[in-house]
Amino acid sequence: MKIENTKAQMRKGVLEFCILSILNDKDAYTSEILEHLKGAKLLVVEGTVYPLLTRLKNAGLLNYRWEESTSGPPRKYYGLTETGKLFLKELNTTWNDLVEAVNLVTTNKSTKK
Repeated sequence: MKIENTKAQMRKGVLEFCILSILNDKDAYTSEILEHLKGAKLLVVEGTVYPLLTRLKNAGLLNYRWEESTSGPPRKYYGLTETGKLFLKELNTTWNDLVEAVNLVTTNKSTKK
């Protein structure tokens, strides 16, 4: 089993949560979202993000608007819907519970034999 495949799967598993978290602060277009993800060392490509944004929009978690750009074509800015904000709040709770559980399992050195 290759470690890189496992690492990639772990990153993919939290990508939706990360994108929603980025959009919680302000609306953003795809390039901005990618910059945030790359800055956090979550290496993703546009081909991964675009379908995910479409899926999140179709699920009612995101909306978008077109905005003119001074340096090229209009940009599609994504933002959270009210449903998306509630969904993100639930994901935050789930994430915190998961991190706590994983930390307990991976750092607990039991003396029982």
